[in-house]
Amino acid sequence: ANKAESSGSKRKGRDGDAELDEEGDRRQRNDADTAEEIPEEKQVPKNKKYRREKPWDSEDIDHWKVDPFQKGEMKAALLEESSFATLFPKYREQYLKEAWPVITRELEKFGIGCELNLVEGSMTVKTTRATWDPYIILKARDVIKLLARSVSAQQAVKALQDDVQVDIIKISGLVRNKDRFVKRRQRLLGPNGSTLKALELLTKCYILVQGNTVSVMGPFQGLKQAR
Repeated sequence: ANKAESSGSKRKGRDGDAELDEEGDRRQRNDADTAEEIPEEKQVPKNKKYRREKPWDSEDIDHWKVDPFQKGEMKAALLEESSFATLFPKYREQYLKEAWPVITRELEKFGIGCELNLVEGSMTVKTTRATWDPYIILKARDVIKLLARSVSAQQAVKALQDDVQVDIIKISGLVRNKDRFVKRRQRLLGPNGSTLKALELLTKCYILVQGNTVSVMGPFQGLKQAR
């Protein structure tokens, strides 16, 4: 009797294990079927699992677009004066002296004052009571930085436009050996400037390699690609 009971319990144990295995297989198949039914767009990454949709998550919106700032949008004058100054090399003195009336005329359109100091070798821009764009002082700072880095006056004043941004990339610290640095800087130019021209066409930016820096002017997306 005891042997019969033990054999019966063993048989029941085997049957229970078989049922559990079948149940586990059935669940795995159901999980696989549900995973196949879920479209790919529903399977979001873990880091965006709890992210809610925002109103600007639309393909119709151009996130790189910069809306122009119109005269009259700033209701009151600036309370404090802001100014920026930068030094320029000696060989730029003659050119800046000749081109300064053009720079002054362009900056006056935005109510920005400017000063060229030939004794100290510096350029200064500052806001005035007539300044109607609070951000234009930063663009004026970029203009004098470009002028100090051998960019022509006609090209530098384009930085005052709303859709043109400036990025000055320092390349001197990339390589310690000076000879190797000169060779790698030459790669940016290419034979007869062909590589530089190709970069300008791809990024839709103006690029100038001068000394230890690369000056880039263009839209935000182009600046990101160029860097």
